[in-house]
Amino acid sequence: MNVAGAERQDSRRERIVRQFALTDLIFREVSRAAAILVLALLGGVALSLALGSWPALSTFGTSFLVTESWNPVTEKFGALAPIYGTLVTSAIAILLAVPIGIGIAVFLTELCPRALRRPIGIAIELLAGIPSIIYGIWGLFVFAPFLQKTLQPFVIDAFADIPVLSSLFAGPPYGIGMLTSALILTIMVLPFITSITKDVFDTVPSILKESAYGIGCTTWEVIRHIVIPYTRVGIMGGVMLGLGRALGETMAVTFVIGNAHRINASLFAPGTTISATIANEFTEADGKLYTSSLIALGLILFFITFIILAAARFMLMRIDRKAGA
Repeated sequence: MNVAGAERQDSRRERIVRQFALTDLIFREVSRAAAILVLALLGGVALSLALGSWPALSTFGTSFLVTESWNPVTEKFGALAPIYGTLVTSAIAILLAVPIGIGIAVFLTELCPRALRRPIGIAIELLAGIPSIIYGIWGLFVFAPFLQKTLQPFVIDAFADIPVLSSLFAGPPYGIGMLTSALILTIMVLPFITSITKDVFDTVPSILKESAYGIGCTTWEVIRHIVIPYTRVGIMGGVMLGLGRALGETMAVTFVIGNAHRINASLFAPGTTISATIANEFTEADGKLYTSSLIALGLILFFITFIILAAARFMLMRIDRKAGA
């Protein structure tokens, strides 16, 4: 009887082990298929954009990237102005949003009274849920007139006699323009950077900060030498997420940038971005070359995003390698 019971127990144990092995195999293959699916979708997007943009790229060649002209009537197209607008507005937005976002995250995790942490954190996260078209309408009817009447005239007068800044902030105060678009983007990407930075700051072990405070470090020294080095990868991830949002933002930018296909040194001048150009003109593109040029803009934006993210990943790997050494 004991022998029969032992055999049944061994058989049951073997059946359970086989079941676990089968479950593990299924999980591994499903995970592998999901990873391959992501790569396939990415490759499919790139391939479809390349095929759609081939007529324009074969017609204009490399001049498509360095030509400012955009004339649907004569079918002369160049992507330089949208590329310039995309890079400038996104760069300004990130330069403004990163220090502000990190500062808010530091305040919420280190300095804010406990009773206010949750309400302020929820308010910041709610900013990320506001539709972009709402930001655009608010920017066009509220923010742009405010800048036109207050900030822009003051800046133009203040920098009128300074050589470089006089060109950077020149021209009539339109209200709309490159700088207005960049400020709207700053507001839009700020909750992403702040929320992710706050979450990664919360992962810092308390013993590290307490040890630093114990040897006499100030709050600034703890943040600079303990918290930020420990969470630099997470901070960079939040910055990259915000940058991706800034590069691809369409509706809010379309409302306030002015949609002018020209390059101007002044940040107050109207301009355009890749996403705004596609959104404004795709429904009006009635020729094959016109449509292909807009798709080529999408391909350029795809590669700009890919190159920036790849460069950021490479930089993080080098930082981690140096830290490990």
